[in-house]
Amino acid sequence: MKNSLKILALSGAVAVAVSTAPSAEAKSSKMEKCYGVAKAGKNQCEAGPGTACAGTSKVDYQGNAWSLVPKGKCAKIKLPAQADGTPRRGSLTPLKRDPA
Repeated sequence: MKNSLKILALSGAVAVAVSTAPSAEAKSSKMEKCYGVAKAGKNQCEAGPGTACAGTSKVDYQGNAWSLVPKGKCAKIKLPAQADGTPRRGSLTPLKRDPA
């Protein structure tokens, strides 16, 4: 009987969490992955080799680390220039700059 109650409570909690979370479809239609714009430790998941997931980027603006940004804003984000003066921009695909 106790296990049944635990399962029922867990099922209810999951149902509430799923119903209040924005759908993946709604989220994807308004946001896009933008690589090379996250500060160290502030990236979202899938930061590439040498990182495991969210918050694991090692350097500011790591080229293979991404953050979700509103669609159409990625390349417009103002970033500091690279050490050699080359402008830094966000990208919709992973970059080979500022490696970890």
